[in-house]
Amino acid sequence: MSVLVVVMITLVVTELGVAQPSNNETTNANTPLGIFCGSNDAMSAAIFFRHLNSTFSQLRSRLSNFGVYYATAQSLESGDAVYGLAQCRNYLLSTECLACFDAAVSAVESCGSANGAHVYLDNCFLNKKDVDVPEICSNESTSQPVTAFSQAVKELLSDIRVATPRTSNFYIASTRQVTSSNATIYAIAQCVENASKAICKNCLSTAYKNLYNCLPSVEGRAINVACFMRYSEFSFFQNNQTINLIHFLGSSIKSDIIIEVSSSAGLVLLILALFLWFRRWRKPKDVEKESQGIRCYCYEDLKLATNNFSEEYLIGKGGFGEVFKAIIDNGIVVAVKKLHDGFRAKKEFENEGNHNSNVRHRNLILQLGWCTDGPELLLVLEYMPQGSLDKLLWGEKKGTLNWRQRSDIILGIARGLVHLHEEFHFKIIHRDIKSSNILLDNDFQPKIADFGLARFIPEDQTHVSTRFAGTMGYTAPEYATRGHLSEKVDTYSFGILALEVISGHSCNDVNYSGLRMEYLLDHAWQLYEKGIHIKLIDEAIDPNEYQEDNLKKIIEIALMCTQL
Repeated sequence: MSVLVVVMITLVVTELGVAQPSNNETTNANTPLGIFCGSNDAMSAAIFFRHLNSTFSQLRSRLSNFGVYYATAQSLESGDAVYGLAQCRNYLLSTECLACFDAAVSAVESCGSANGAHVYLDNCFLNKKDVDVPEICSNESTSQPVTAFSQAVKELLSDIRVATPRTSNFYIASTRQVTSSNATIYAIAQCVENASKAICKNCLSTAYKNLYNCLPSVEGRAINVACFMRYSEFSFFQNNQTINLIHFLGSSIKSDIIIEVSSSAGLVLLILALFLWFRRWRKPKDVEKESQGIRCYCYEDLKLATNNFSEEYLIGKGGFGEVFKAIIDNGIVVAVKKLHDGFRAKKEFENEGNHNSNVRHRNLILQLGWCTDGPELLLVLEYMPQGSLDKLLWGEKKGTLNWRQRSDIILGIARGLVHLHEEFHFKIIHRDIKSSNILLDNDFQPKIADFGLARFIPEDQTHVSTRFAGTMGYTAPEYATRGHLSEKVDTYSFGILALEVISGHSCNDVNYSGLRMEYLLDHAWQLYEKGIHIKLIDEAIDPNEYQEDNLKKIIEIALMCTQL
């Protein structure tokens, strides 16, 4: 059954409607202003609601964490799939964000099993793709001198438009005094965290122009899937929550404005949008195809989404190519794997397409599609925000994983391998299980990636003979020397990987014990034979987080996996 994008949720917490002075404030912040539902129902209402509830629960759990303003979630198991994205304004308390989230979820219930929904509230909105609300203006005009008020608003919005894409979290809150009066203008701008700097900049430029239509109203908001901008004559955040714009407004601010005005960006974007729409309307056979839920993407679309595969979008490199982050289909974040030309790259492309497109499991990376109509072969995969496991074990974020996260990672990898080895009418042997091929989602749940070396083994065969392929250190010596391929090859690699997760050391790290040089596996066996294998655990892990007996058992299982 094909995967269906049921609901794309964007929670943006703010105050819509007419704001009142803080000394006499009455609020209907969580009252729905508009509810819009998709036109088609999900294929299975029972499966849909189970996935919907799971997605909402994941989003709420992530937003409840201190300092978390952005979260994504998805439920992809059999049947209709549900995707969600949530973002709160940075000046809100967690309780305020959750209150709005709960109200929005309650309001969306009126859509039933519709395959898409968005609802606008005073304090937030849930938004499905392809919905645009350019601006919402107050019905009340300012009592301040109109010229001075409008000028102050324009200058403030112009500054935060430039500054926001230059911040680390794409968020700015600031104020500005109106000349010749004591009035203060309050304004914020925010882009979704998964946007690129270029997308944030372009979105806020459009929002800035749309808000011209609100002046001289006392307040206005510009709403887009990728960004949000608001100004008001009344305070809607605390004065101590403002951000100093000077740090983000360099000397290039004036030249940026001149370039944007002189380039007629709006006209260019309009022409580009019409061209893309016309091409899709014609539906040439090599542009978009749907086959068993896997989509054939247009090369030019992916090239545009990655800014011509620029370094800014690069998130990883492999033996046969690079991986880029891209935002497609009005807000869906994906990873685009670009393979270099050549026989080996084409073979890897074929393997990934044939193997990964046939599997659906929460611990296996989801392949969304491919592209073959350009100079490079491209694979489109789901995006994993926490990156690869090796970066958290011994990269820049070394020591940040706690024991609960590590044990979940070990268990998740095991589940994924069981699915590959046991739950099809044929076995899929990955052949390259290693830390850099394990990707993590927002909750640090693992997904096995990179099926470029994978092989099928028919149901009636226990093994096949093949040339060696894999990564030294993770590969069983017997397979490396004899080419005897079975599920035991992945089992051995899993054992090595589990030891890495537990210890925080690479399998190729060298440990000197007296006159002997030991690698991780040798060191683990030495500790086990002395009955002190508990010492293998990463010193960064708090001893209060685990029970020694359980940890020892996991180490013993990992060591057993390396005994073919």
